[in-house]
Amino acid sequence: MSRHLTLLLLPLLLVACGGEPASTSGEPAAEAAQASGDYERGPNRGRMLREGDFALEITIFETNVPPQFRLYAYKDGKPVKANEVVPTITLNRLDGETNVFTFKPEGDYLTGSGQVTEPHSFDVEVKAQYAGKTYTWTYDSYEGRTKIPAQAAKDAGVVVETAGPAVIRETVQVMGNVAVDDNRRAQVKARFPGIVRSVHVQQGDRVKRGQTLVTVEGNDSMRTYPVTAPFDGVVLQRPTNVGDVADANTLVEVANMGDVWVDLRAIGPDAEKITPGQQVTITSATGGTSAEGTIDTLLPLASGQTVVARVTLPNAEGRWRPGMAVSAAVTTASREVPLAVKESGLQRFRDFTVVFAQVGETYEVRMLELGARDGEYAEVLEGLKPNTPYVSEQSFLIKADVDKSGASHDH
Repeated sequence: MSRHLTLLLLPLLLVACGGEPASTSGEPAAEAAQASGDYERGPNRGRMLREGDFALEITIFETNVPPQFRLYAYKDGKPVKANEVVPTITLNRLDGETNVFTFKPEGDYLTGSGQVTEPHSFDVEVKAQYAGKTYTWTYDSYEGRTKIPAQAAKDAGVVVETAGPAVIRETVQVMGNVAVDDNRRAQVKARFPGIVRSVHVQQGDRVKRGQTLVTVEGNDSMRTYPVTAPFDGVVLQRPTNVGDVADANTLVEVANMGDVWVDLRAIGPDAEKITPGQQVTITSATGGTSAEGTIDTLLPLASGQTVVARVTLPNAEGRWRPGMAVSAAVTTASREVPLAVKESGLQRFRDFTVVFAQVGETYEVRMLELGARDGEYAEVLEGLKPNTPYVSEQSFLIKADVDKSGASHDH
């Protein structure tokens, strides 16, 4: 982590979560909770809210059901009938969303009117009407949230992008090798039989069109003439030396490496999915070089279940050398999805796959339900609003800071 990254931690307090049962009437429990920086918990492991002799216990119940509020009321430490209390809870979330819950009695508790969606991170306002009086409490309950100054985030390399539409690809992974483009290769020979009198190039030399490669003395004329390069290129082979006979044999082999072929081998079922025109991402065996291309053709001859697909790659910089081993992802199908995030931004948080949404200098988890993935983008089915700014690079720094806080989500 960058030494310049100074994280300003927010307390990650959780709604209705864990801990030992607390008394509903004993002030020492409330005082101890306040002194420890925690909150008082009730008999149902919920947050106790008190005013005078009236108390309301807030829990979130999620055993075999979607998370929902359950409230328990007490008067002088004794349970109050659920139908005698009329509560409402308002949740104000980081991105400005507001959720309002009303309640209906069920047995000895009251059940909220909807699901408490993840993350359970919000500012809470609770109102309750009982015996002609209205009680009001407010508190914050944050999880998976942290604050980072903008400059510190920039120094640490944190990248934020906006969630939106993306193209998800279906790919086939294949292997192959770089080869010389035979349309750009020449085996240079003597025009007339004779004796090689001089050789002007070495293997690997770059040559220009018209440059003398070899000088030959003709047998009939006894005069020397130059054998020249037919185009700009590089010398692949030079199978001749001074004194050799120049006849139908190759003196110099030259190739123009401005374009090269990549021959990809597809085996079995994968071979049936590959057709000319498909897009290909080619990567060198070391992973240091990559390029985009298109399948030009499938070679007419197959070896067993192997089919060879040929791609022509521009190679002006000479990064692709014949014989080099490569891997490739062939796009066999693609579709646009309405909402996606980059896979580089995904992290694990509790039992969820998440990204970290950004609101100003604050970052907070968003629990995702994902669909199709292609190694670059992941389709988002639920858990994130369109156009949400999220951390796409260096998200592990955000997660590390959240984890460092020591908070847990306890239901």
